[in-house]
Amino acid sequence: MTLAQLNQASCAHPFALLGWQANSYSAKGTGMLLRTYLPHALTVEAFELKSDKSLGKLTPHPEFSGVFELVLSRKRKASAYYLQVTDANSNYRWIDPYQFREQAFYAVHHVHSQPENLYRQLGAQVISLAPDGKPLTATRFAVYAPNASSVSLVGDMNSWDGRCHPMERTDCGHWVLVMPEVSSGVRYKFEIKDKAGHLLPHKADPMAFYAEQYPSHASLVYDHNNYQWQDKNWRERPAVNPYQSAMSIYELHIGSWRRKDDNQPLNYAELAEQLIPYMQDMGYTHIELLPVMEHPFDGSWGYQPLGLFAPTSRFGTPDQFKAFVDACHQAGIGVILDWVPAHFPEDGHGLARFDGSHLYEYADPRRGWHPDWNSCIYDYGKDYVRQFLVASALYWLEHFHIDGIRVDAVASMLYWDYSRNEGEWVPNIDGGNHNYEAISLFKWLNSEVYGKFPRAMTIAEESTSFPQVSRPVDSGGLGFGFKWNMGWMNDSLRYISKDPSYRKYHHSDLTFSMVYAYNENFILPLSHDEVVHGKGSLINKMPGDEWQQAANLRAYIAFMFAHPGKKLNFMGNELGQSREWSHTQSLDWHLLTFPKHQGIQQLYRDLNHSYQRCKPLYELDYQQQGFSWLDHNDSEHSTLSFIRRDNDGNAIYVLANFTPVPRDNFMLGVEQAGEYEVIVNTDSEYYWGGNYAVGSYLPAEQPGCHGKAQAIRLNLPPLACLYIRKKDKA
Repeated sequence: MTLAQLNQASCAHPFALLGWQANSYSAKGTGMLLRTYLPHALTVEAFELKSDKSLGKLTPHPEFSGVFELVLSRKRKASAYYLQVTDANSNYRWIDPYQFREQAFYAVHHVHSQPENLYRQLGAQVISLAPDGKPLTATRFAVYAPNASSVSLVGDMNSWDGRCHPMERTDCGHWVLVMPEVSSGVRYKFEIKDKAGHLLPHKADPMAFYAEQYPSHASLVYDHNNYQWQDKNWRERPAVNPYQSAMSIYELHIGSWRRKDDNQPLNYAELAEQLIPYMQDMGYTHIELLPVMEHPFDGSWGYQPLGLFAPTSRFGTPDQFKAFVDACHQAGIGVILDWVPAHFPEDGHGLARFDGSHLYEYADPRRGWHPDWNSCIYDYGKDYVRQFLVASALYWLEHFHIDGIRVDAVASMLYWDYSRNEGEWVPNIDGGNHNYEAISLFKWLNSEVYGKFPRAMTIAEESTSFPQVSRPVDSGGLGFGFKWNMGWMNDSLRYISKDPSYRKYHHSDLTFSMVYAYNENFILPLSHDEVVHGKGSLINKMPGDEWQQAANLRAYIAFMFAHPGKKLNFMGNELGQSREWSHTQSLDWHLLTFPKHQGIQQLYRDLNHSYQRCKPLYELDYQQQGFSWLDHNDSEHSTLSFIRRDNDGNAIYVLANFTPVPRDNFMLGVEQAGEYEVIVNTDSEYYWGGNYAVGSYLPAEQPGCHGKAQAIRLNLPPLACLYIRKKDKA
């Protein structure tokens, strides 16, 4: 280690050269030497921090520019000090970071013992120092770059000069430094040289809690301790079984839900003010946000993230995002975040080749490069990467009180050959296509989440028939709480997009989902993926003229709400918006001036509220006794009928007609004598329906049908879905 490395910004052990050192100029080794490196300084004088007593002026080193030294031949003990520095432009007081070696190394003492220690100790942590009893705010920086030859902290504190603040390499590959008088809001990055000494692009902090937007993409120091949460009642509410509870999720992209007059998106505070009353009015139980983790490209919608610990600053500060979540909780609304551990973009300031090596990604492009998304794939076999990803999930639950994470693109992680042709992938050790490393990661992730946050939920977007995705780890499952039912979504959308005259040939598209409905804890998703990239909006998938399109949509959505499984709808579906979703535009709220769109929105509103009031529609979603067919064989007339039940035996009868032909005097089997009533009719005039006369008096009569002792007779409207119940049932 030589002083020349300071000028070359290649010093890996600055504590061996800077700060208090043994007096190397004394043959007897007596006294102490104070050395500092200030490449822009003209004069430097040292003072005791506690007493402001001058220790003396430092002398420029005769050989190494920027190095200043002070020999104190009688000093025996290091004391806290500050430097009074004069440069070409100013005179300033500076507390030397190289006197805080022990405090810097504290960051890595227990970092590997638990995944949450990564975000508690690495990155930029605001701390308090007390050198010689004098309180002092500081920030401790720590970054993992085991294959780097040197790392420097650059930022506002040193005019982005990589020579000024070399970081200390630790034995475990972390680089550390404590910076006194650096606090929240200060911008920083890391200047890294690879193993051969080649300079890399300035890297943002992988653990940054806050980041700037383009062009800097700088990380910012942020203190999590400042925000005071007000959601105690929500977090301490009586525990409920999520599988027996109503869950209607509103999937939302913050930047395009609603925009201001200048087409700028709402910030977090404006979103809370406008969205929460809307959620309450519409009756949704949860918001699911497309990824809010910091990402460089707007057009990725957040699905190409680089800041897995930072809410995007596009819409405000981390505290403002906390306030948004807080307000949701105070209003009784849960918050779910989309989370992307499958891949990350190659942007120079990001994780790709972070320290000159493939630190975060698989080195072999047959494993480390995603052809669909032109992005890097995390190396799930590396302990640090696994900790990094699990830590990210825990971080959002701990620091932002998130209620659940929906894990994106799970299938792409489970299979080595996902979206790859023969010869483009490497089999596992057994010659198969399963990624054992990713499978192991999911099991660990879910064990950590449910073990430390038992009220939280994890949701898998998994598009294959991989077994036991939402089954407990200890019984051989991946451990997710829920799984998106992509099969139901694809089959039902394919069916409903057919001309009604052809639907009888595709009847099984609506019924097949019940063959496997209890294999997983399913959520039925009509997500953003179904209304982009030329797929058309939800209403534009519907065949027929304007009236029939709206009627098809209404019948389909009521069928969805009656089908076993929790519900998810993307924003705009409830408006009957005909335009495909665009992340650069607001939803078409002006459509609500027209009766058709008012009616569709009203149906969504009524379905949400009816769904929450009627336990048969949700309480036994994942138990076979909660559902039974009445008639799933009437393909000729494209009708379906079934019963949903709750634990107390209450029943909701569901009857759907997916043709534009009304069915008069339709017989529906019921289990008990008495009078029945229609509680939802998607053909109602309130929903812009035709208001076809169903029948105001529906008494049970004999003989029965559909295997039941009783039956009711009614007129089944065209392209409509009905919910019916016995009148004296709660």
